[in-house]
Amino acid sequence: MPDLRVRALQLLTRRDYSRAGLQAKLAPHAESAEELSAVLDTLQAERLLSDCRYATQRVAVRGRRYGDARLRQELRQQGVSDADIATALPEAGDETERCRVIWAKKFGRPPETAEERGKQMRFLQYRGFSNDAIRRAMQGVDE
Repeated sequence: MPDLRVRALQLLTRRDYSRAGLQAKLAPHAESAEELSAVLDTLQAERLLSDCRYATQRVAVRGRRYGDARLRQELRQQGVSDADIATALPEAGDETERCRVIWAKKFGRPPETAEERGKQMRFLQYRGFSNDAIRRAMQGVDE
């Protein structure tokens, strides 16, 4: 067990992990599931492992490039609870403003045709922005 705890602390000193992410990293090195669970519980009790902190940091970094839907999906894949996701998402800032900044950086000029407009909208949808944020971000552009 001390060996597993040391390995977990070495991983956590480099960056934050979600509980599920750290569990996946440590699973091959654990002798039993109970041992792994005990180590993770101890780390959480000592506040060295926190899904909420992981989600907040992840949103702060990735929020500049992606919309709320994409961020939510990535966090769910890492095993973060919906409550922790809801707490972390406001850290990214206004989704429409982020959408506008990304649109300006990628395209920089209004679409001239419906085909071009569709291409720009699909790009923003792929990045995880809501249709509402895309519409509001492009509203001033079309006029």
